[in-house]
Amino acid sequence: MVKRILLSIVMLVLIAYLVVAVSAFNRKPADQTCRDLELVIKDTAYAGFITKDELKGILQKKGIYPIGKKMERISTKSLERELGKHPLIDEAECYKTPSGKICVEVTQRIPILRVMDANGGNYYLDNKGTVMPPEAKCVAHRVIVTGNVEKSFAMKDLYKFGVFLHNNKFWDAQIEQIHVLPDRNIELVPRVGDHLIYLGKLDNFENKLARLKEFYKKGLNQVGWNKYSRINLEFSNQIICTKRENNK
Repeated sequence: MVKRILLSIVMLVLIAYLVVAVSAFNRKPADQTCRDLELVIKDTAYAGFITKDELKGILQKKGIYPIGKKMERISTKSLERELGKHPLIDEAECYKTPSGKICVEVTQRIPILRVMDANGGNYYLDNKGTVMPPEAKCVAHRVIVTGNVEKSFAMKDLYKFGVFLHNNKFWDAQIEQIHVLPDRNIELVPRVGDHLIYLGKLDNFENKLARLKEFYKKGLNQVGWNKYSRINLEFSNQIICTKRENNK
């Protein structure tokens, strides 16, 4: 009986201690001032067009730059909302620390295709299929899309193809240009090899490129990468190659 009473007293003391400790940790001085702003910009390897100075400038222009302001008067939602309006920012997350610091994490929109169509259109498509302005100044190389590119076709069909290239290291490194013909058939310009790749329609493009990759390994590595001027992948389960004139 005595042991139970002692155990109950110990438990009550522990609970009281935890309550006091948590309260003390969460208690903030009424006049606590923001002393620091930590900015983290993600995805700089693929994007890199937003700088920390630019983010600070946005907050200063809106009059919500947090350093020097009372922590209780700083709205992290307002910071997120204003940064989220930037056309090159996908998401902004802000939070406060007990030490009086505001932390901001910004996720950039990642461009996957650069469209320069025959009608003068000039823009990027990002990893969510939305249009980005050309002044994004992407630091990484992106596949260029040329020809008869309707924006609706780019945002739907070409976007899916662009995501595939972006996520596939081999083809992302190999394909330099996508050319859209008037009938929406596709030609690809590779980085390695002096030939054109005729893909045809974008239907089943993964299977077509898988066949081409196998042909690269077993065919072109044997006869040379400049033997053919055109490689046709349009038809299922076959590859039609056009020899260069001087290789007859």
